Amino acid sequence: MPSSELLPNASFYLAPGKEPPLSRSGFILLSITMALFTAPAIVLNATVIIVSLMNKQLRQPLNYALVNMAVADLGTAMTGGVLSVVNNALGYFSLGRTGCVMEGFAVSLCGITSLCTVALIAVERMFVVCKPLGQITFQKNHAIGGIALSWLWSFTWNIPPLFGWGRYELEGVGTSCAPDWQNRDPNNVSYIIVYFAVCFAIPFTLILVSYGKLMWTLHQVSKMACVEGGAVAKGEMKVASMVILMVLAFLVSWLPYTALALFVVCTPDVTIHPLVGTVPVYLAKSSTAYNPIIYIYLNKQVL
Repeated sequence: MPSSELLPNASFYLAPGKEPPLSRSGFILLSITMALFTAPAIVLNATVIIVSLMNKQLRQPLNYALVNMAVADLGTAMTGGVLSVVNNALGYFSLGRTGCVMEGFAVSLCGITSLCTVALIAVERMFVVCKPLGQITFQKNHAIGGIALSWLWSFTWNIPPLFGWGRYELEGVGTSCAPDWQNRDPNNVSYIIVYFAVCFAIPFTLILVSYGKLMWTLHQVSKMACVEGGAVAKGEMKVASMVILMVLAFLVSWLPYTALALFVVCTPDVTIHPLVGTVPVYLAKSSTAYNPIIYIYLNKQVL
């Protein structure tokens, strides 16, 4: 099948063959914006990985998920971030149809793994603090199992477009690729609905339930404990502040992207300007820069 039948603006894969959705200065601005997120993301996440490998004290089971998140975020930054910078600087997607599919799969695999790892961190913390299954020690095999599950879950739901259920396509202003949430074909719509249900709704539910349980447990401990100077209450407030920050960061990163995609899927007649479709994409990718700051550099118990 000719590439033009697969994608109406297929010329954007090789050269800007038609009127671009943004001016030249607009593309340059997007390239600079993405670079401002991508460069710190690469440095911060690479630092987390290197320091964790070099420091034996940090190689604890509870820190495995943090390193896994850094690996996934580094993968997102190195694929989606760097390529977005380059393609926006060019003003079009330069890697062809095969490159689009490869980029879309790689970015989605790493991005959803990072998102699932955020949920994994919440669940791990809840189990350690609340002990819902009794006095079970969190061990290395538990941590490795959780990490393996995050990658397997992401792989399972990002592989279908390679075999015909859904597809990877240009999104936004046409300089990056992702699961095609703009196509109204029933086959594609069904994939997108299931995709966001299992890759956004389930992790977000786990985060809310886990942190909710954790905060309730800490609150109960705070009420029962009689500690001079209110140390327990202060600790509870500190944890609560960090939990709120984590949840807000998750929502800022992923809710706009999810909401827009599902809105387009459920409203066939709506027309979305390419720039409107690009902003949520960049918000999602920006999480690679502030995830390590929130979960690691602001966490005194880790570093």
